[in-house]
Amino acid sequence: MPEICRFLGISILMYFEDHNPPHFHIRYNEFEWVMEIQSLTLMRGKLPPRILALVVERSSIHQSELMHNRNLAVSGKQVQLEKIPPLV
Repeated sequence: MPEICRFLGISILMYFEDHNPPHFHIRYNEFEWVMEIQSLTLMRGKLPPRILALVVERSSIHQSELMHNRNLAVSGKQVQLEKIPPLV
C-alpha cells in the first residue's frame, strides 16, 4: 500500500484497485483507520480527537490531490501515486 503523505508521525496511504467509496487509510503508531475523501468522515475506526483534527485539516487542504491519487489507484495501471508534500 503506497504511502502518499507523512506528517507528524501520521501516514496517509492508498491501496491500488480499492473498493468504493473513495477513501484513504490513516496509520498512526500501530493503529489504522479509513476516511472517506469527499466527506472527510471516518468509515472505520475512531481516531483520537487531536489526530482526527490534524488529518481533517490536512486532508481538506489536499482533497483534490487525494481524489486524483484515488483515480490513479483504481485506473488498473500500476502507476506511481503522487506524493503530497509534508507539513513545512
